Amino acid sequence: MKIGQAFDPRSNALNAWRLALAAEVIFWHTYPVRGHLPPLRAVLQLGLSVGVDGFFAISGFLITASWISNPRLRAYLAARALRILPGFYVCLIVTAFVFAPLSVAIQGGSPARLLFSFAPLEYVLKNSAVMWLKFDVGGTPHGIPNAGIWNASLWSLFWEVMCYLVVAAIGLAGLANRRWVSLSILVVAAIGASLMPPVTFPEVFHRPEGNIATTLVFMVCRAAIMFSAGALLYQWRDVIPARWSLVAVSVVIVLVAGQLPDYRVVAAIPLAYAVIVSGSLLHNKRLRLRTDVSYGMYIYAYPTQQLLAILGLLSLNPFVFCLTVAVATLPLAAASWFLIEKPARSLKSRFRRRSAGAREAAMALPPEVPGAA
Repeated sequence: MKIGQAFDPRSNALNAWRLALAAEVIFWHTYPVRGHLPPLRAVLQLGLSVGVDGFFAISGFLITASWISNPRLRAYLAARALRILPGFYVCLIVTAFVFAPLSVAIQGGSPARLLFSFAPLEYVLKNSAVMWLKFDVGGTPHGIPNAGIWNASLWSLFWEVMCYLVVAAIGLAGLANRRWVSLSILVVAAIGASLMPPVTFPEVFHRPEGNIATTLVFMVCRAAIMFSAGALLYQWRDVIPARWSLVAVSVVIVLVAGQLPDYRVVAAIPLAYAVIVSGSLLHNKRLRLRTDVSYGMYIYAYPTQQLLAILGLLSLNPFVFCLTVAVATLPLAAASWFLIEKPARSLKSRFRRRSAGAREAAMALPPEVPGAA
């Protein structure tokens, strides 16, 4: 059986996998939030990367499928914007006008002073282009190990959007169905990553000063490698077999590649294969999640972690702290889904039906969720 035969848009576990990847991101973010990092590079690299890289691979697979099924630029861009932007903007507003003042109140300061200053609006405006430019809100959060950063997960959304635009550009150039395109992008990006000096985690994310060029090249290569790996699996879906044995081999390759300076150079396709093929082969009804809270979990977990750190919960066992973060984030993620994302999704569906007619409605692809660190 090939991947194209195994993947059923109406019966797969990709939403469940995205939720699991979001949980992985939450767990590994507890380490820098607590001010402690695992000493082994392989563990550190895979722990801090696999969750977001898995998101990019799934997006590459589904976004490529979306364009090929309905190659209309207006409908495509509207669908992508409605999937990311409404939840993103609400998260910025909640972080700036709720989380930040609440942190000040917890630490005995004056939340009104922050709330009625320009700082919350500045945070929203400077990050409104989906590029993570403003980390703090009026100097908050402070007094914790990872101070001055409210939401480090937002860095990945800009690169996700860039991947969407590249897919549109490739499609407009008439190359969306050319199988060599995704393979060529993957090879070029992998060569670029392999020629880079060793990147130290997580300093590349948090201390880019004086190293901006290296950081940008690293981000470009990372996003291009993983997104194109997912796209490659979709474009070659009628050739590549879907087998559990190959999923197991792929997992082993990913684990071993963690010793390399950049594990993606070797393990991008194996990681994408393990996530996408296992999600396609699993048809259990319990894993066929219709309520997709993974995006909300991804964008709200980090500010929730920071607030819990301010509350003094960093003394908890890392696993207990991670579970506490997940439980505290879930209501926010559910509210984001039911009040923001799902209504936007319905708008996207109506727009898609008007633009693409019955063909796109028949495809009924699952919603695409962007990646996170």
